[in-house]
Amino acid sequence: MKILLAVDGSPFTKRMLAYVAAHDEWLGAKHEYTVLHVVPKMHPRAAAVTPREVVQRYYQDEGERVLKPIRAFFKKQGLAAEFVSRPGEPAPTISQQAQAGRYGLLVMGSHGHGSVGNLVMGSVATKVLAACKVPVLLVR
Repeated sequence: MKILLAVDGSPFTKRMLAYVAAHDEWLGAKHEYTVLHVVPKMHPRAAAVTPREVVQRYYQDEGERVLKPIRAFFKKQGLAAEFVSRPGEPAPTISQQAQAGRYGLLVMGSHGHGSVGNLVMGSVATKVLAACKVPVLLVR
């Protein structure tokens, strides 16, 4: 099965990875993994006055900051994975990647704010669930 893991480097990502590692049915060479990190885009005004190569370096550095420890996790587990970092809005980017890549499962951590917190702040997980046609496993 093709599995997309959406990560943000937070403690919720670590909890999600621990859950995946603890459940043999989700971890193993029989699956094909892609790890996706969405880097929030720079404000358009800031990007307009910043040299293009500096903006690109920012996106690369932010992506690598989050993906580096996750690469180590996969190496320790003896698993191969593709690591992808993209600038954009997290929820639509994750949903689009899951559907375009024809993944069988999307796994992501959730902050677990509850319905009142989601109403006030919104939630990447809630937005992904609403937009994504791929099955989603949320780990809280």
